[in-house]
Amino acid sequence: MNKPLVSEPMLSLSSVERPKFDMPLGACDMHMHAFGPLDRYPSVSEPQYTLPDGKLSHYQQLMKVLELERFVVVQPSFYGTDNSCLVDTLKAAGANARGVVMVEDDVADATLEHFHSVGVRGIRLDLFKRAALPLADIKRYIANMAERVKPLGWHLQFYAPGYIVRDLIDYLGTLDTNFIIDHMGYMLEEDGLTDADFQRLLNLLNESNGWLKLSGPYRIAKNKGYDAVSHIARAIVDAAPHKAVWGSDWPHIPQSSRNTGELLNLVMDWAPDAAIRRRILVDNPLNLFDFT
Repeated sequence: MNKPLVSEPMLSLSSVERPKFDMPLGACDMHMHAFGPLDRYPSVSEPQYTLPDGKLSHYQQLMKVLELERFVVVQPSFYGTDNSCLVDTLKAAGANARGVVMVEDDVADATLEHFHSVGVRGIRLDLFKRAALPLADIKRYIANMAERVKPLGWHLQFYAPGYIVRDLIDYLGTLDTNFIIDHMGYMLEEDGLTDADFQRLLNLLNESNGWLKLSGPYRIAKNKGYDAVSHIARAIVDAAPHKAVWGSDWPHIPQSSRNTGELLNLVMDWAPDAAIRRRILVDNPLNLFDFT
């Protein structure tokens, strides 16, 4: 087993970059993670990183700094399919929060209905864990989860390597449920992804129930800087602004010292038009998560 990654100390709020554009009312962060004490919320047996300092109280202070009003809690791999911390976070946050859970294949309907009652509106599919499976098995897994979310009006959220996204594009076009692909599709050049693959992904947005999340630019850029991915984000916005959403990926595991304000301000470059920014930050999240 590889040694777990150690999360860096959180950046102080006084150092967080303030918004450089007029934040629209009701702006939403569509992708953050919440954590709590290990004695209350135990991790999976072999977590990929150490417990980060990702408390709801800190995030809510960050929201004030960044003028965010809504957020979506995404279940982290740290807790596997134990969604206790996520559920408690939603209960504490109230109507301005929604959630995306991770569940076992045979999760009970009653459990899903309980999740819905506290604000859950999607299931996260970790295809990194299933990347070695035959593509037919991955499709069966997706089809099963799509059937589970359909009665609730939820969506599927894909956390997947870009080469799996590429191989699923035609299949995803057949889904009759909404789905979101994290981190701009995660199409890394070093994994053999091409411009043609990315263009097929962009075409999918306008031909399906699919959405792309403008999140995790550092995951794609690696050590090359945010400019290395700006053309990808702009292409998504240009191709389908009605199918793009933004997420901070807070607390930026394992580099919790990242400046979340700097990440938010990238949206100004990716979407220079204020009306398009409003669509990405406000209207599209409302469409997917029925905030009240």
